[in-house]
Amino acid sequence: MRKLMTVLLASTALLPQVAFAAEAADAAEAEAAEIVVLGKGETKQVQEVSQRDLTVLLPGTSPLKAIEKLPSVNIQSADAFGNYEWSTRVTIRSFNQNQLGFNFDGIPLGDMTYGNHNGLHISRVISPENIGSVRVTQGAGALGTQSTNNLGGTVETFSMDPLDRFGGQANATYGSDNTMRGFVRLNAGSAEGPRGYVSYGYGSTDKYRGVGKQDQHMVNAKVVVPLGEAALDGWFSYSDRREQDYQDMSLDMLNRLGYGWDNIAGDYALAIQLADIGNNRGDTGAPVSNAAAGTTYPGKITSVDDAYFDASGLRKDTVASIGFKSPLGEGLDVALRGYYHHNRGMGLWATPYVPSPNGVPISIRTTEYKIDRTGLFGKVNWKAGINTLSVGGWFETNDFNQARRFYGLESRTNPGRSFREYPSNPFFTQWEFDFNTETLQYFVEDRVDLGDLKVNFGWKGFKVTNEATAVVQASFPQGKIDATDWFQPHFGLNLAMGPNAEVFAGFTQATRAFASATTTGPFSTNQTGFDSIRDTLKPETSDTYEFGARYNSPVFNGVAGIYLVNFHNRLLAAASGPSIVGSPSVLQNVGSVRSVGFEAAGDLKLGGGFGLFASYSYTDATYRNDVYNLSGSLLAAIKDKTVVDTPKHMLRGELTYDRGALFGRIGLNYMSKRYFTYTNDQSVPGRTVVDVSIGYRLTDKIELQLNATNLFDEQYLGTINSGGTGNSGDRQTLLPAAPQQFFATVKFGF
Repeated sequence: MRKLMTVLLASTALLPQVAFAAEAADAAEAEAAEIVVLGKGETKQVQEVSQRDLTVLLPGTSPLKAIEKLPSVNIQSADAFGNYEWSTRVTIRSFNQNQLGFNFDGIPLGDMTYGNHNGLHISRVISPENIGSVRVTQGAGALGTQSTNNLGGTVETFSMDPLDRFGGQANATYGSDNTMRGFVRLNAGSAEGPRGYVSYGYGSTDKYRGVGKQDQHMVNAKVVVPLGEAALDGWFSYSDRREQDYQDMSLDMLNRLGYGWDNIAGDYALAIQLADIGNNRGDTGAPVSNAAAGTTYPGKITSVDDAYFDASGLRKDTVASIGFKSPLGEGLDVALRGYYHHNRGMGLWATPYVPSPNGVPISIRTTEYKIDRTGLFGKVNWKAGINTLSVGGWFETNDFNQARRFYGLESRTNPGRSFREYPSNPFFTQWEFDFNTETLQYFVEDRVDLGDLKVNFGWKGFKVTNEATAVVQASFPQGKIDATDWFQPHFGLNLAMGPNAEVFAGFTQATRAFASATTTGPFSTNQTGFDSIRDTLKPETSDTYEFGARYNSPVFNGVAGIYLVNFHNRLLAAASGPSIVGSPSVLQNVGSVRSVGFEAAGDLKLGGGFGLFASYSYTDATYRNDVYNLSGSLLAAIKDKTVVDTPKHMLRGELTYDRGALFGRIGLNYMSKRYFTYTNDQSVPGRTVVDVSIGYRLTDKIELQLNATNLFDEQYLGTINSGGTGNSGDRQTLLPAAPQQFFATVKFGF
């Protein structure tokens, strides 16, 4: 595959020559297409990337990778595709992933974190080839967004509509680390009648370090049925994803063991030896299992945590929805959508801290998930004169089961279980809980068109009730808690300054509901701790102020803006008193955060098929309070410290070419250093990454595409805080990014 690098670089160098040779070619369509839609007419920062932008990326790439070039958007992942969920992180304007809103065709995806309790990752609901567009709102999002997480930005993904004819698409990709991906889509229908498509995608790749595999099967289907002036549409998706994990690293481990270190899934004997040594040393708390193994770790290994045998994430998801849109009369229309989501998932870890009952010094620890969500949302729009009034609501009930179980391994010479399969017959259930979450949200908005001046104002409100019922309680609590905020105001204006320029300003207030899970939120303490906070805990809130300007012309589109965000009632799990008396760790409000920043993006058409896009963001986000426990003792002196995982500077650039048969892209991504402790005593350095794509259309139906990710083989840390965030000191919470990789794709359409 390294020969592809030579081809890529040589082909890129030829781009100008090809451009001059094709001067007579008709490139009107390529010239007119925008790389990014910069939110013309909006009253806040909004950008949208289209399906065209996704197709030039590595096939199978998560839509999150397509939006990382937008200002203030920080995407992290340890893989080239951005699909490896343990590593994938999204932060926007210093807000982390569980404080952002994510939707697919309006269907709420929850906070999209690894241990989803209220949704699923976008990579498990739609194949990238079926995406029509992705829209990012750096602020709190539109009033009608179905989300109770969006203190910060909102990421909305929309599926493409079926074609009104018979047709199809087939793609095949092969690349580094035995990456294989196939995708096929069949479309049928007519302009006046029903139309739809069904697709199947499969992707598989070996881990680029260590031993293991990550793969996924995905089925998508969409149908649109015209009903006079109304329309009915339906969506169905099924995903089966299985990914073996990479080892979380610390700075010490990286220096001592190197960037190529990983779990030791290919060496079961070594895993047994390390567990025996850990037992002999008293490191694991388990009894001595083999005194002959001694007490000295081999080589550069200094801890049983340096090398786990294996770990994985398994997820199966089914999502279905049906929607209806119809005019109701003059200036009046309605839209409704109902949806259902079922999930079964597990996170598996070969733990040396709990032996199997038969004496094997390792067992499999799982965190198990089952989700059944049903919801309905809709809105009514009424246009009367200069006013467009919108009223809407959303209701969801979510039944979530979460459990911690342990499964035995077969023997000291054979594990007898695969980490790619769902285990059965646990020898111990540590805890299990049923959670029910009911969400009721509404919004009211009026958009007033005064010619050059457009104003929108309104509010949303919600009540989210969380209830936990113990199946196997252990030390965790059961009970009920809710977050209620019926008035969260939004206000914005947009003033046209001639035919090309406009200014915008806005204010948004948002509240975040509590989480229903044993591993996060108010239910992650014990019963005493929960009872002490259930009536006093305040939900997190944010106030966002924005001001900016846009310029739009056939040659250049640009936007620049500033913002101020005040984040209140930050929640953090902290000890309620001295640990010597067994005080529980409880969730508590620990103060506020202030973020101020500058954002800019521009899209320039250079002519001859060339285009240039660039974005820059500056973020100054700091904690405004030190952290104390409930008894008043100082836990962390973090006042005026920079918020973790918040680079001050992010710069992205992209040179594109698309004319005639040849197309290509060179993308540059720079990010300054990031802190991974609250006190800012530990950080990872900045990095610059370059990706390249080049393609050639053999005919209007057949296309070849080559992709190089991390072209110059930059060695850097992709994900930080994968294993949690500490107040200070080194921590096993870092994941190296993927090295230089190459891929080739053939695309065939009909």
